Amino acid sequence: MRPLALPLCLCAASLLAGCDYLGIESAAQTAERKQAEAHAIGSACRHAIRSIEDCFRSNKKANKAAVFAGWKEMDQYMRDNQIVGMPSADLTTPMDGEDATSEADSHDAPADTPAKPHSASGHEVKTHKS
Repeated sequence: MRPLALPLCLCAASLLAGCDYLGIESAAQTAERKQAEAHAIGSACRHAIRSIEDCFRSNKKANKAAVFAGWKEMDQYMRDNQIVGMPSADLTTPMDGEDATSEADSHDAPADTPAKPHSASGHEVKTHKS
């Protein structure tokens, strides 16, 4: 049994050393990945011209310190290189129970008159009342 102990220990050690190649993350690697993701979220929020508060609100699970660090770093980078941010598409969606109608929609037609139907080309469609 003694002659088999050394080869078995070497075999077990080599198998356990291969855990890094299997994609099994340690706690430190997981924490580092989450920090990097939160940093990237902050940078993306700043580039999308979103306030840091909106960024925190939309990414509740992200580490706030890392999100702020990413936001601040991107802010400085954009100021240094005179980069204009790109507004994201979801800035036009209502947030936190706001009305879905915008000010432009509310000024187009009075509330007591119904909107006229339009065709696909944008022209008014004439309707006949019977």
